[in-house]
Amino acid sequence: MVLVGHGLVLSAPLVTLGPEALADYWPTLVRLAWFCAGVVVALFVGVYLVEPLVTRVVRRRNRNNATLEEAVSRYVQLVMLAVAVAVGAGVAGYSGFLTNSALVIAAATLAIGVAAQALIGSLVSGIVLVLDPEFNIGDYIEWADGEGTIRSITLRVTRVQTPSGKLVTIPNTVLTSQSITRPFGHGRYQIVDTVAIAYEDDVGEALRQLQAAADELETILDAPSPRVYVDEFGSDAVVLRVHYWLDDPDRRDVFAVRSAFARSVKSRFDAAGLTIAPPSKRELLGRVDVDRSE
Repeated sequence: MVLVGHGLVLSAPLVTLGPEALADYWPTLVRLAWFCAGVVVALFVGVYLVEPLVTRVVRRRNRNNATLEEAVSRYVQLVMLAVAVAVGAGVAGYSGFLTNSALVIAAATLAIGVAAQALIGSLVSGIVLVLDPEFNIGDYIEWADGEGTIRSITLRVTRVQTPSGKLVTIPNTVLTSQSITRPFGHGRYQIVDTVAIAYEDDVGEALRQLQAAADELETILDAPSPRVYVDEFGSDAVVLRVHYWLDDPDRRDVFAVRSAFARSVKSRFDAAGLTIAPPSKRELLGRVDVDRSE
């Protein structure tokens, strides 16, 4: 190559890639090819096998939650990309690269863990809740600070709608650090109601009226059949207990059935002349002194 300018003539040798030069680069090219092949294979396994499997599990545990499915899919893709790079580097024989990367990743993980401990804890708790088969959208739950129906589950928070209609956002760490009760949604659900009657009333007739009130409601299951008992003799009344079952109810169903049962019992007891929750009776003993000093 010849460069001419302002009377100066510069010449540079032409660079050509011959067989000898290619032979020098051949090991590097082979390693690069193995690296690309490892990355492609790992990504193929992740995209077509691992990600659909994880997404299917999440969808089964949390139906109608597109936000969670998208978030989980994104996290799985990022993890699989990191795994693919590591696999490709391992296949290509970059042992030094893997060692150095492991140290860097460990240091970065430690720094991120210290700086974002709460966030990482929420993400881990979210994964635990997502994989829990007893924790799904639509379930009615009770925890230490409230109760309500699960509306959405993300990897960081869970949103619960309370009976009053409020939408409460709860960090997942809160739900995984305390006991959670599911009173409804486990198939057949048992309801226990108590009714107090006066001692002067006919206990046998009261039990028959309770049994009839439970039998006439179509929403109450026939098997197991409703059961009525004398629970205790209180200080002012005889306490009766009735057990009946519903088929996989939600919170609204329970309220509606208990309300209908209470109305039926009130109507039947009024017709039979039975007294519900009689007033308390107290015998007062004492003496009244009158001051006549004036």
